[in-house]
Amino acid sequence: MSNNMEEHELEPITHERFQGNHDFEPHGQEAEALPPADSGRQAWTFLAVCFLLEAVVWGFPFAFGVFQKYYASAELFKDDSTGLAAIGTTATGIMYFASPLVIGFTSTFPHRVQGFSAVGLSLLLLGLVCASFANSVWQLILTQGVLYGIGGSLLYLPSIVYLDEWFIRRKGLAFGIMWAGTGTSGMLVPLLMTWLLEDYGFRTALRIWAIISAILLFPSLIYLKGRLPVQRPTRGVALRRRLDLNFCKTGMFCVLMTGNVIQGLGYFIPSIYLPSYAKAIGLSNEASSLTISLVNAAAVVGTIAVGALVDRVEINTAIMITSVGATVACFLVWGLSTSLAPLYVFAIMYGAFAGGYTATWPGITLAIRERCRDENGVSRVDTGMVVALFAAGKGIGSVVSGPLSEVLLEADGWRGKAGGAFGTGYGSLVVWSGVTMFLGGISWFAKRLGRI
Repeated sequence: MSNNMEEHELEPITHERFQGNHDFEPHGQEAEALPPADSGRQAWTFLAVCFLLEAVVWGFPFAFGVFQKYYASAELFKDDSTGLAAIGTTATGIMYFASPLVIGFTSTFPHRVQGFSAVGLSLLLLGLVCASFANSVWQLILTQGVLYGIGGSLLYLPSIVYLDEWFIRRKGLAFGIMWAGTGTSGMLVPLLMTWLLEDYGFRTALRIWAIISAILLFPSLIYLKGRLPVQRPTRGVALRRRLDLNFCKTGMFCVLMTGNVIQGLGYFIPSIYLPSYAKAIGLSNEASSLTISLVNAAAVVGTIAVGALVDRVEINTAIMITSVGATVACFLVWGLSTSLAPLYVFAIMYGAFAGGYTATWPGITLAIRERCRDENGVSRVDTGMVVALFAAGKGIGSVVSGPLSEVLLEADGWRGKAGGAFGTGYGSLVVWSGVTMFLGGISWFAKRLGRI
């Protein structure tokens, strides 16, 4: 038997195994032997593991604003402060950009995933420990940024492929609950890190977080597995799978991705600078750190609510709701905030609406799948890959927003010339964030104009 014939025989199994949607669900006795999707102890246990991975892996870099403030005032880094913002955005950017590669690898070699994830966890912990010995900003970028980002990618991203198998009808809600992990962790990590940084310094803070991460994440490796049977290579024949990326050529994908990238260019800036801005208008360290906690707390509600919403309404409507809410928060609330109460209102509104934008990705995936069905009514669009590409698109903003925000601050010409936050030296950041949040909803206008 030729290799081509052997690959042909494996192909239907690999499609069932990896597409993770109802078009390729097994039937008959094979389906009866599988644990149920969308319900049952195993499905909810896996979702809990995903929530934990999300909370630990993403919650730490998303709370980088606290470290940004500490590093900027630390004597060790006072002569080397250029590029501080890039530490946190490098970590998140790598995890976003690595999504298509890691998810593609996970789909192709499912029998390697647990070892793959174990390597990722080891690199993540190594990055934290090595960062605790850093004496310069470039060392922090390589360890707390690059090494942490690579490790987090290898550990976390396979869960996206598997979650798509465990939840079919309630996919939006499941992804929303999973992504709420970042917000949940973000409520606690800034407060914990503020205390550790002030009382013990960054070296001890990083080592303690490494220990916490190890304790929480090592057990999760046991449960990081899919619902469908793993097809292993036999007789030296590697599993292969044609990855259909033709959906990338559609107008719908291009418009939705454009809005996603633009939204990402502004999304991270408030989270990076809110503690610094709060300090600049005279708030205490505790009150400054609480702004990040409120953003993340609101994002918990936002991601779950938007995740449930996209299971019920047209996707462009859901996107526009998040975009308008975040825009209003930036221009009318942050823009007028020069005291504690309105700044907290902004943090809550921004976290709920801007944080909920990511939860539209499962709905975007479904819309693209429906648009790309063949003449037999079957869609070969891989859900995990669509989510991965949108994550990579948002990663552009994660990487660019660090250096971009520094340029915007230096170019701000409104200091002392405008009211509210616009005249504090942070006005350019307020405007940029508001504009990008609004343009993140361009697909709604494209839909109304008949372009998608």
